[in-house]
Amino acid sequence: MMPDAANADAPVRSAARGRYRFREYHVTAVPDSLAVPTVAAVCVTGEESNCGATSGTLHTPDELTRWIAGHCAATGHELYEQTTRTLLRADPGAWQ
Repeated sequence: MMPDAANADAPVRSAARGRYRFREYHVTAVPDSLAVPTVAAVCVTGEESNCGATSGTLHTPDELTRWIAGHCAATGHELYEQTTRTLLRADPGAWQ
């Protein structure tokens, strides 16, 4: 490499550059058998904006269905977004 003409006093950098290798760490995510999955729903019915009513955290699909049925009966709203959460346990693999 030649020095930069605008900065002639600057040291010349070596053309050799370091080579980096990235290894992958493989992890398997396994559902925790002791944890109880949770479900929740948010009412997303609305033309201008979503209703936004939420069921809160529930522990069975039946509880969620009952909440949706009650909200639908009270409001006539028919569109909901469901979230299911489960705890996962990381089972670390080997570096590769």
